[in-house]
Amino acid sequence: MVQIIRFKAALTSALLVALTSLPIAASAQTAHAVDQFGTPPTIMTGPLTDDLETAIQTAFIDSMQDGRWGEPQYAALHSITNAGDVRVAWIIADLMRFATGRELNQALANSAAALLGISPPRRNHWGVITDHLIAFDVPAPPDYLKAKRAIFTTVVPGWDKIFVKGDIDWRHVSWGGVLIDDRPFDTTDDPCNCIPAADNPEVQPAEEATWLKDSDIVFGIEVNGEYRAYPRQIMEVREMVNDTLGGRDLGIPYCTLCGAAQAYFTDVKGIKRPVLRTSGLLIRSNKVMYDITSGSVFDTFKGTAVTGRLARKGIQLEQANVITTEWGAWKKAHPETTVLVEELALGRNFDFRNGRDAGGPIFPVGDIDPRLPVHEDIIGVITASGKPVAFQRSKAFLALKRGEAIAVENVNLVIDAGGVKAVDASGAPLGSHQAFWFAWSQFYPKTELWSG
Repeated sequence: MVQIIRFKAALTSALLVALTSLPIAASAQTAHAVDQFGTPPTIMTGPLTDDLETAIQTAFIDSMQDGRWGEPQYAALHSITNAGDVRVAWIIADLMRFATGRELNQALANSAAALLGISPPRRNHWGVITDHLIAFDVPAPPDYLKAKRAIFTTVVPGWDKIFVKGDIDWRHVSWGGVLIDDRPFDTTDDPCNCIPAADNPEVQPAEEATWLKDSDIVFGIEVNGEYRAYPRQIMEVREMVNDTLGGRDLGIPYCTLCGAAQAYFTDVKGIKRPVLRTSGLLIRSNKVMYDITSGSVFDTFKGTAVTGRLARKGIQLEQANVITTEWGAWKKAHPETTVLVEELALGRNFDFRNGRDAGGPIFPVGDIDPRLPVHEDIIGVITASGKPVAFQRSKAFLALKRGEAIAVENVNLVIDAGGVKAVDASGAPLGSHQAFWFAWSQFYPKTELWSG
């Protein structure tokens, strides 16, 4: 019987409800990846055969464009499995992210598992397959971006500006479950079926913010002597703020999945101010942000433009310190602070780490550096020599409270308003922020971990 899958209709419904062969080089897979996922498969090299390219077109591209999966697609999937080229499993995983129906998902999972040499998953098909692909560091097949772009832009045409050539690992990019925020600048209150960024947000003095409890988590930022608090319950539903503080323009992304609020200076000489937005896409459970002005995609964790005109200009945004602390401590230390108004919170207040994400990352991240628990809070910073360093926040905070000095190269940790930040010997900020260990360690896999 022919199974019909109408991808775009099913996706809209879901959003409304939920809103020559060689082995992989030893250096490509870490020892802890082997411990967590086993021995990687054998990898083919060179171009795909004509028959395999035809099967990929039928199974993955035609099916999306026609909104239909039937006997020709099953036959093509069978041919793909028999070809034995594990690189194609990346395209299978991309289709799995959007395919509906238990039978189809299991068929796709069975094919990918056969290519990977693992047992077929019976649940969380896409997550299990993608975790193995990342951990095994399976190379992408030739012309991978072309196939991936065809799949993703069929679902969301607005992603056509995202899926372009650049310095980005397209294997790790996938859908985060929401649509792109492509609203113009300063349209904070305009409705969208997306995570709506806040531009030029309204603020109020600390004494007027009676809606905040002293125990509420805020992200505190200081620029040129001006202080502002960004409450977590606002950042969790906005995930992006474009603001001006201390005479400087800022783009402030917050990734709920990796517990990281960052602040980038966006008043860069020689370019029009980047206006940062949420794309609806993820890279290893970290949000993919882009600039609606240039269309350039940025590495959210590093602030580096990776596609488009800004990538060609070599733009990397400088970071300001972000202090994660409680509102009571922040306003006591900085009574002159302003804070975003309650209306921006949209009436919601989540604590994802102790709720939705309590069991670990909910999106595929592959192998995880075992030196710390996945959700351990760290303070991350880059030293003057370019070395990434992570400080376990709990240990660092206690050491600082005891009066101990914590220093690595030019980096000195200090306590500010109940939080921890990095400064140089003169007290100048070094662009540190707090994040979950799994997130920092996967974007900086060679990070030094302060021993305590």
